[in-house]
Amino acid sequence: MQKFLRDRLTCSIDDAVRAIEQLKEESNLSFIENVAHLLATTFSRGNKIIIAGNGGSLCDGAHFAEELTGVFRAKRRALPAIVLSEPGHLTCTANDLGYDAVFARGVEAFGKPDDVFIGLTTSGNSPNMVNAFTRAKELGLKTVSFLGKNGGVLKNVADFEMVITQFTTSDRIQEAHMAAIHIIIELMEVELFYTHESQCAYSLTSSPASEKECSLPV
Repeated sequence: MQKFLRDRLTCSIDDAVRAIEQLKEESNLSFIENVAHLLATTFSRGNKIIIAGNGGSLCDGAHFAEELTGVFRAKRRALPAIVLSEPGHLTCTANDLGYDAVFARGVEAFGKPDDVFIGLTTSGNSPNMVNAFTRAKELGLKTVSFLGKNGGVLKNVADFEMVITQFTTSDRIQEAHMAAIHIIIELMEVELFYTHESQCAYSLTSSPASEKECSLPV
């Protein structure tokens, strides 16, 4: 039994590494670069991002948002990011309009033209996510999707999309999504706070970031 568990452990680690290695594919590299630049441009113009997902993907979305409103590597001002997870909104909308409307309604409440809507869904088939992307496009938001498997109904819907294929379980797909999210934030911070502010050191490794305060370029 002990050998079985150890073999299972190493196999699972290999699977997780293989999932993240998909980020090196050209389409995924382009996605990460383009979304990092999109976020840098969005924040520099005073716009915000809105994030949604179900279950573990919602938790990943909350992680994404807190890295922006809080601190990632650069010591800089908070960046406007909203995750559609407020219990009052979710339960009210689900009760009165149905669960399929919870995210579309949130996009309608907070979204403005040139804001960015980011949806995380491993299947690409959740009706509440499909409806949210539809509403975001109607309102003039830029759209970004983190998908898995074959992309589902949301395949080719967003302005920018990444599909983690070769895996059928949500956990492996979400691990790749989270790695991509961290790299996107890293590149966005470099573009906004390092390139334009040479005196502000930025950690490109795991060492502590500089204590100097960074500000958005004028």
